[in-house]
Amino acid sequence: MVLIKNKAKTFAELVKFEHTVFALPFAYLGAILALQGQVGQALPTFNQVFWITVAMVGARSAAMGMNRLIDHELDRANPRTAGRHLPRGLVSVREVRTFIVGAISVFVFSVYRLSPGHVVYVPVILLLMIGYSYTKRVTCLSHVVLGFVIGFAPLGGWLAVKHKMELPAVLLGLLVALWIAGFDIIYATLDYDFDKKYGLYSLPVTLGLKKALAVAAVFHVVVAALLFALRFLLGLGLWYLTGVFVTALLLYYEHTLVPPHDLSRVNTAFFNVNGLISIQLFVFTVLDIIL
Repeated sequence: MVLIKNKAKTFAELVKFEHTVFALPFAYLGAILALQGQVGQALPTFNQVFWITVAMVGARSAAMGMNRLIDHELDRANPRTAGRHLPRGLVSVREVRTFIVGAISVFVFSVYRLSPGHVVYVPVILLLMIGYSYTKRVTCLSHVVLGFVIGFAPLGGWLAVKHKMELPAVLLGLLVALWIAGFDIIYATLDYDFDKKYGLYSLPVTLGLKKALAVAAVFHVVVAALLFALRFLLGLGLWYLTGVFVTALLLYYEHTLVPPHDLSRVNTAFFNVNGLISIQLFVFTVLDIIL
């Protein structure tokens, strides 16, 4: 039993399980906002929330496992990532492959339980998950690819309860994609020297730190604008607008933490601020609906 617990802890650390906080609230948001205007149901059922959660955990675990597996040689060479589990030999390549297969199985089964007709799209999502880890070898737009992969989270939540795609769902997926892309650009500044030395692509390497951070800021301005637009499309009220306002303030604060000449607070901007963004927006949206 102790061995199983230790192994479970190891794999939770491997895939940074706690980072699920970035995308999971947006998956819930997709499900909640899909029901606006529906008669007789204001919030998703417990069954829907449960399987959305399981699907998100499965999908994200598979994606992170793939990334760790594909990049483990680069991680070994990079001083920032050399302490990860595969480079240190704490888990084997075979174990990670087995973990990925299990996570994909959980994801597929969860999608089936939520909306059987949409299982056919799972291979496309899996290909994008795999492809993301290779994009930084060929294009500086890897941040955007990552954003669009995670942008499927609110789309999945929407489809789970409504089973059809609509404009608000697309906008929600787009704003999540740009939000993720923006803060991934910020995080990529930590690997500026390594990426340049090893011929890897990122916007900081391609454009320079100042211009790359400016692109991230533009992405986040668009995020705030799209959140505001959703208020009119879905008829949301003051609580939701409060969440949008707080989101805009947090995004602004995130960029003040990371000027081009001082990258010492990137981790604070990446982990703390972005986790708070997704959680508070979810809470204010729920308050808007139930009060």
